[in-house]
Amino acid sequence: MSRWKELPSELHLHVHQLIVRLRRLKDRSGLSVRQLAAKTGYSARSWQRYLNGRSLPPRGAVEAAARMGGDDPSRLLVLHEIAADRWAEGRVITADVPENAPSTSPPAPTERQPYGRYPRVLVPAGAVALVLSVSTAVLLAVRLVEARAELADVGAGTVGAAPATVSESLVPVVYTCRLERRDGRWYAGLSRTTDTILAYTHMGPEVAEAQCLLRRAGIPPGDIDGIFGPRTQRAVERVQTRNGLVVDGVIGPHTWKVLRQAAPE
Repeated sequence: MSRWKELPSELHLHVHQLIVRLRRLKDRSGLSVRQLAAKTGYSARSWQRYLNGRSLPPRGAVEAAARMGGDDPSRLLVLHEIAADRWAEGRVITADVPENAPSTSPPAPTERQPYGRYPRVLVPAGAVALVLSVSTAVLLAVRLVEARAELADVGAGTVGAAPATVSESLVPVVYTCRLERRDGRWYAGLSRTTDTILAYTHMGPEVAEAQCLLRRAGIPPGDIDGIFGPRTQRAVERVQTRNGLVVDGVIGPHTWKVLRQAAPE
């Protein structure tokens, strides 16, 4: 059995559970990280990031790991979908749970709380905190719906307008591809980078630039929203496969070179 490093405490509980399952599958398979990379098509460095909680593994890697470990991929993919949603939302819940520990109630305190005013104060405080958290969640949901409606109005009533930000925290910028060729390379007018590392859950104009170039290369990445989500990752993997690159779903200098110089199919 491998001796694993402790996972980051800021990981969401569902992400923590997914990585623990992947670790157990790797141990069950008896494969080293290099052997796992050779059998799945994902690099050893990528697997180290996945298994140490530094990067969310893509769907293909999870499915391959399930098969290597003799598990049912469908059940593990359900957990991956839930973990991907939590990872993309950026919500964190401390997951200080040992890998082999069953789901049990919290341990009893080492010292007994004296009966008095403290428990009576803590109960109302907890109720207030619960009400505030629920209210905040409802407010965020309402703001998200309103922001999306406003974004639809902007898209319907404006033609060729500059990218607009509806909400800095809830709705990404709407990007427009302005493709042009300079010095034998293609640019979409959003970033001129050739070496920025982009991976799953990254956001920004560099991601939108890559999405424009993926679309131009004949591999649709989904919306040009500047969010490195599952569809963008699958498009990157297709480009890497087509051009004989390491298929890890991460955009680095080699993938940028292909995107800048690629001709559409």
